[in-house]
Amino acid sequence: MTVFRCQDNCAERGYMFAGLEFGAECYCGHKIQAPNASESDCNMECKGEKSNVCGGANRLSIYRLELSQESARRYGSAIFKGCFHRPDNVTLALPFSTVIQNMSVDKCVDLCTEKEKSLAVLAGDTCHCGFPTPLFSLHEPEEEAMCLHRCPGEEFENCGNQQYFVVYQTQVQDNRCMDRHFLPAHAKQLVALASFPGAGNTWARHLIELATGYYTGSYYFDGSLYNKGFKGERDHWRSGRTICIKTHESGKKEIEAFDSSILMIRNPYKALMAEFNRKYGGHIGFASQAHWKGKEWPEFVKNYAPWWASHTLDWLHYGRNVHVVHFEELKRDLFSRLKGMVQFLGLKVSEDRLLCVEGQKDGNFKRSGLRKLEYDPYTAEMRTNIEEMIRTVDAALKKRNMSGVPDEYKPR
Repeated sequence: MTVFRCQDNCAERGYMFAGLEFGAECYCGHKIQAPNASESDCNMECKGEKSNVCGGANRLSIYRLELSQESARRYGSAIFKGCFHRPDNVTLALPFSTVIQNMSVDKCVDLCTEKEKSLAVLAGDTCHCGFPTPLFSLHEPEEEAMCLHRCPGEEFENCGNQQYFVVYQTQVQDNRCMDRHFLPAHAKQLVALASFPGAGNTWARHLIELATGYYTGSYYFDGSLYNKGFKGERDHWRSGRTICIKTHESGKKEIEAFDSSILMIRNPYKALMAEFNRKYGGHIGFASQAHWKGKEWPEFVKNYAPWWASHTLDWLHYGRNVHVVHFEELKRDLFSRLKGMVQFLGLKVSEDRLLCVEGQKDGNFKRSGLRKLEYDPYTAEMRTNIEEMIRTVDAALKKRNMSGVPDEYKPR
């Protein structure tokens, strides 16, 4: 334990105060509800930093945190969504509202959580609760300076006003997109959801299932995915009961078995690392340092990097009716990219479902990102080879009159 480690952990979670006790315990909170003690009572050195004090016996060393814009995205369990202009029809857009004496963020968040609504919307001393809808989609945030109006009940919190609303997402699950079923009638066409391993196929399946209400299938059978809720995983891929079928295959015969395909492409540097983590750590785990620094990583890159390029080239060459989706663009602009995928699947788009998906886009299949490598695992030779593959894929996409690879794939 160090002072910085405690502060960093609390700031990352959006708390306003960090407190250290007993030399090794860290507490986070939004309010101090205890009297001041004598400073001499905080007399225990930090276990990981002997030059600093980390509280004492039943005494807290407390720090007020200056949250960066990035770390101030949370308020405890609630996620800060931004500042938004009052919708035209506020009673229709946000059906529940009430005036709260001494309004604060936690009072509005607690109320909307109790009302089982996923949005807590602060407008001065008024608290609105609801769900994202086309009337209040949260797609057009305002400058946060427009919402810098102090809460009546908390000196350091912003509550917006009657024109500019401060919005938090509560822990309540939006159930408008949670129902999933097999197709009511057998599909006449087989649609592939094709990708190189590590390119976000499982995540895309999660999004498609929530957006359409139908299960996706798989060319394989993965018991861990079935147990996580992908019920189409157990069906034979030709069953016709699923909306699309996951596949990593890239041979001519395997590709021509499908009538159309959504082709997911991801930055090869990120895709290779994600697949290496999956191979040695499972769907949401991580490879160990020994794997990264041993012979496994260079051998993996040597075998898998050429497959990243050949996989895309084969689907572009042999695939019929290919709809390309770049992983990075789907992350950046989920609503419109996912809408395009639903339309490609021949289904009517429900904007309420898509807005619901935006609120729970990660599902259970996102690595936490907390265990990042502290070094670049790619050698100069690896990068030279991969850059050539990126250029080849970029040219192939443009030859099909598609936009090329996103700029972040290309060497700086």
